[in-house]
Amino acid sequence: MTDQAVDPDGGRLTGHAAVQTRFLGRTRELKELGADIERAGLDTLSGRKAPRARVLLIAGRPGSGRTALAEELVRQVAGRYPDGVLRARLREPDGTPVPTERTARELLTALELPTPAGAAEDDLTAAFREALADRRVLLLLDDAADAEQVDALLPDTPQCLVVAVSEGPLTGIADVRPCTLGGLDTKSALELLARHTGSVRITVDPRAAEGLVEACQAQPAALTLAGGWLGARPKAAVADLAKQLHAEGDDGTPLSRVFRLAHASLSDRAARMLRLLSLAPSGLADPHTASALAGCSVDAARTTLDQFVALGLLRAVDAPLPQYEVPGCLQPLLRALTETQERPAEVQLARARMLERTVRLLQSCRAITETDNPEARQRLQGLPRALRFPTPAAAAEWLTLRRPALLASARLAVADGELDTLARRLMSQLVRAMAAHFGTQAAAPDLYGIHQLVLDVAERRRLPREKAAALLNLGDLDARTGRTKVALARYRAALDAAREAQDPYATARAMESVAGTHLELGDYDRAADWYGRALAQRLARDERAEAARLYGRIAAAHTYAGRYGEALRSWRAAAAGYRKDGDVGAHARALSELARVQEYAGRPEESLRTCGEAVEWARRAGDARLQAALQLRLADTLEHLGDPAAARLHRGAAERMLGEELPKAGPGPEPGGAEAEHGTDAYEIRSASAED
Repeated sequence: MTDQAVDPDGGRLTGHAAVQTRFLGRTRELKELGADIERAGLDTLSGRKAPRARVLLIAGRPGSGRTALAEELVRQVAGRYPDGVLRARLREPDGTPVPTERTARELLTALELPTPAGAAEDDLTAAFREALADRRVLLLLDDAADAEQVDALLPDTPQCLVVAVSEGPLTGIADVRPCTLGGLDTKSALELLARHTGSVRITVDPRAAEGLVEACQAQPAALTLAGGWLGARPKAAVADLAKQLHAEGDDGTPLSRVFRLAHASLSDRAARMLRLLSLAPSGLADPHTASALAGCSVDAARTTLDQFVALGLLRAVDAPLPQYEVPGCLQPLLRALTETQERPAEVQLARARMLERTVRLLQSCRAITETDNPEARQRLQGLPRALRFPTPAAAAEWLTLRRPALLASARLAVADGELDTLARRLMSQLVRAMAAHFGTQAAAPDLYGIHQLVLDVAERRRLPREKAAALLNLGDLDARTGRTKVALARYRAALDAAREAQDPYATARAMESVAGTHLELGDYDRAADWYGRALAQRLARDERAEAARLYGRIAAAHTYAGRYGEALRSWRAAAAGYRKDGDVGAHARALSELARVQEYAGRPEESLRTCGEAVEWARRAGDARLQAALQLRLADTLEHLGDPAAARLHRGAAERMLGEELPKAGPGPEPGGAEAEHGTDAYEIRSASAED
């Protein structure tokens, strides 16, 4: 066995504060689990091929070392599964089941597979099972709340293995025999104590050591805390701790009795920090979190956290930056102490300090990316040194590492309901930081959940402007993932909220989005109508550039519908608007689209003249690629008109501009060509109706 360390809930400690040691005991259980992998299942015995992965269940109370046993089993058999090991925890620190949608999304991300923003749970679990159909993967599902959580993630192939950890049986999953854990054997329990105390104190008083093991019922978590208590007191005898535990009587479990002694031995400041760590999102804390909760310096917080690791009260996470995890078995004990020994107002203040610190770190995380912005640099310099990141790479590393805790912070802040102002600031900064470091597209799945939280707060607080913004953002993400009808409903709701807020920008934005979804759905009449409503509002506010853009959108809808006459009028209006506004490039692109529609309408001579005019405006704008694309269109038009010599001249000019040989273009639009790259609306004609 490799050297590893046991944490109070059976995990393994790694990192600077971990005590490296080998896995202890559980020889019989490991042998039984190994045999269970090879055991023929009920399907095999009945002559049928096993339709799903084999499930091994390790059952035991928190603190029994169930996760450590699962991890050791995984280590021993991982070589049989060449496609790797996947891990997921199925319960939050407070015992709430993790939504299966979130678990499936994280597992797909671990496989480096796409996770569409806002995708339904059934779609994500189906995608996960499909991804494992041709893989040999070992899946560890820790702290399962019920059989439904595990069943939804079971691979549909016997080539995979699932190791589930739960407090009890998973009734409903066929052919599963739980491996139920009790205490460690006496030899292993004594060795676990000796790791903290040294072997001398165990060997000089073996009966007292065995009595201590008996008082702890040989539970790994209780023994770890007992060893930590003794390790911090080199002069204390094992018998001293055993007597104190016996004096506690039968009040609670062995773990709770040892924990009370460990907590009572801490200084007041350290004990308060430990209690308040029950507020750490997802049970994950770093020095900044602990510092904000306890109201101390970051350096002092880190020193105290390392002391907690040595005492077995925390686990150091193996990560590039200092991060700590509160063992799951200690979470309910910490929450109970917080409720009884901390005033509600103080707890709320500590939570507010933690959220405020997170907001400031996110501000710093985003500001470090704006190196060319003097105002951003000034704001960054105004932050305390402890809150500044030295480089954008360091900020991105922090954001990646803390991502689960940051998302959990947002969820908890919204669920609290008393800190909505801080929650809104936190979500705003989280969205900006993720967009700055990861990009909107890559962060879309996380952003979708954040926008849903923003919507919850806006509805609860009756904030129509923020409600409109959240609905627009959600609608955009729905539209990008192909849920066009869902997006349409979002946009309509956003329009109602924007009107209630009397926000002209959001109202116009919602109208355009409604129009765009109708266009995507092929309802060109409604699309043109809604674009027209948005246009009327822009004209009323004398927003010329926006009005010209909307004329182009209306023209696009008419072009799709084959109403070329209306499309031509709208494109002429767009070109005139851009020209009056002084936007030479946009004017050239509008003329190019006008020429395209003239060609569709069967007016090649007009198209030739308009295209020539567009070439001149593109030249003035310095847009070489648009100019080349227009030269190609001129060549095509001239060929249609029977002038191949002139067509060759224009094609040669286009090739010289782009510096490469171009294929002969067809008469229709070229999706993804030079025009599309420069923002020109290129439309595929789906109708061949005559000009109206």
